[in-house]
Amino acid sequence: MKETFNTQLMHPRDQIAIIMGRIYKRGLTTTSGGNISLRDENGDIWISPAGVDKGSLQPSDIVCVKKDGTVVGNHRASSEFPFHKAIYEIRPDITAIIHAHPPALVSFSIVREIPRTNVISQAKHVCGPIGYAAYELPGSAALGAKIAEEFLKGFKAVIMENHGTVVGGSDMLDAFQRFETLEFSARALLYGKLVGEPSYLTDEEIDAFEEQIPHLLPEMEEVSHPSDERAKRQEICKIVHRACNHGLMISSYGTVSVRWQGNDFLITPTGTPRWDLQIDDIVQIKDGKREPGKMPSRTTYLHQEIYARHPEINSIILTQSPYLMAFAVTGAQFNVRTIPESWIFLQDVRSLPFGIQFKGRMEIPEILSTDNPAVMIRNDSVLVTGDKLLQTFDRLEVAEFSAKSLVMCAPFGKMVPISDEQVEELRSVFLKG
Repeated sequence: MKETFNTQLMHPRDQIAIIMGRIYKRGLTTTSGGNISLRDENGDIWISPAGVDKGSLQPSDIVCVKKDGTVVGNHRASSEFPFHKAIYEIRPDITAIIHAHPPALVSFSIVREIPRTNVISQAKHVCGPIGYAAYELPGSAALGAKIAEEFLKGFKAVIMENHGTVVGGSDMLDAFQRFETLEFSARALLYGKLVGEPSYLTDEEIDAFEEQIPHLLPEMEEVSHPSDERAKRQEICKIVHRACNHGLMISSYGTVSVRWQGNDFLITPTGTPRWDLQIDDIVQIKDGKREPGKMPSRTTYLHQEIYARHPEINSIILTQSPYLMAFAVTGAQFNVRTIPESWIFLQDVRSLPFGIQFKGRMEIPEILSTDNPAVMIRNDSVLVTGDKLLQTFDRLEVAEFSAKSLVMCAPFGKMVPISDEQVEELRSVFLKG
């Protein structure tokens, strides 16, 4: 199991190297682009260096700029150090800053627009209001002043005109979650524009989502962790980390559960960044009670109902992935009759209104079946079910690849689906008997 990302105990240079690695691997910056910094309790600023490959950045490459201006390290500090310093000087609540040129946010910056974060359920609260800084020469004091002016207004995320974005956070994980969620929102809007017209949630709908506190089941008095239970914890963590690495899950959203025995199951917690999920974070739900001291996902009640009604379902993934969300935020038809594999794995995926996932609603458990293993929830997520967790993850991957093909074909013409006759042939060969 990987090392826990602990912002209190992990050295600034390690935090910066790890987060830069995540950003680079996800294609959210280039070899030479972007910079990350962290201000420590002494007021020293640790920052990524100038001219060092972001794809192979090591902790030893990180530079420290002391309060007196002394530079300690093997390289020059990033050329964008001036605006990092300017932000820290006027925002004592910010201790971590990420600047990069992620493609979707650059797209907004070059058309002089700010993405509306009301497009997905959690983004408004994660990102907050978004500022806008007019163009100035990179690395200049003027650019630092423009960005600092926006942060002085209270923003924690700013679009930089014809440049990219800069976000701040109370710690490195907070900054990364804001950065990742803002870019994800921008991608959902851009991909959505190719298949339809994005719709937005009202502030009231978002507040209702936030008020869906985790289902507070009573706590168990005793907890046991037999070998098969521990194996399922490891399996969940591996799938969550894999989903994050492949862009199928982001820090701020994603739930995975696995049936353990009978209707008892294991589920991911609420409030834990998905990239950093550990086996001891997983919450055991047994005999209608939760593991003591832990807060399971907001959707625990939904998983309970699904497992109780469907003995054939042994795993559930509820997540946001960029191409599937293009259909979720627009309501455009997600037609999986693209290639045989897509229809065989998913059959016809229904799109359901936002709010149907809230506590007390039973429509999703009633809709799911062997013939309907997945549903899409408008402006929220996709929910995929299956037997083994790897099968469920495979279905998620197939769904995202299908959505990507539909988005990519949109500029060239209307999709021509597999015919009803061909679908019936697939059904008779692959789904019967």
